[in-house]
Amino acid sequence: MEILKVEKLTKIYGKGSTEVRALDAVSFSVNKGEFVAIVGASGSGKSTLLHLLGGVDRPTSGKVYIDGEDIFKLNDEKLAIFRRRQVGLIYQFYNLIPILNAEENITLPLSLDNRKVDADELDELIKLLGLQNRKKHLPNELSGGQQQRVSIGRALITHPTIVLADEPTGNLDSKSSDEIVALLKKSNKEYKQTIVMITHNMEIAKEADRIIKIEDGRIVEEV
Repeated sequence: MEILKVEKLTKIYGKGSTEVRALDAVSFSVNKGEFVAIVGASGSGKSTLLHLLGGVDRPTSGKVYIDGEDIFKLNDEKLAIFRRRQVGLIYQFYNLIPILNAEENITLPLSLDNRKVDADELDELIKLLGLQNRKKHLPNELSGGQQQRVSIGRALITHPTIVLADEPTGNLDSKSSDEIVALLKKSNKEYKQTIVMITHNMEIAKEADRIIKIEDGRIVEEV
């Protein structure tokens, strides 16, 4: 079942001699439960693509459908609500709230949506993340790998349609990177979570079900 569909997605910055075509008519689809890696060098357009997939930015032209919803037909307010409920975002630099502990950071999307936290479900997720002994710690009391685990928990807590991970291991050492990729694979297999991961690291990308290579804003290969 197709959960993400991208049609001729284009993003242009500037005009005339200063025009930069960050994305150039990119099209692809992702099935429910798939783990897809999008690989490219710095400046290839992969992060621009991820921001558009998550509705963080709007394209110059083209469409993104998530679970059949044409997300750019939504106004800014409705798009923000859709993103909060249907899209889990994992960032390279975690983006945790410093005054909230690990558990509070994980449940933040539910709090923002005035949704009740299921205690059993939260405990199960924290166990999956390996944070049982760290759930009351503030971000500055956690290692980089632990902070990224909290970020992953925050992305998973709403049972999103799709999780988008932007260089999730880019700020971590090799051991922590391996642990984070293993955790993403586990959430993909055990939660049947659809994941699209941006990375420049081909070895990490090989852990995904499928790899999409992007250069100069265009898809050049799918393997």
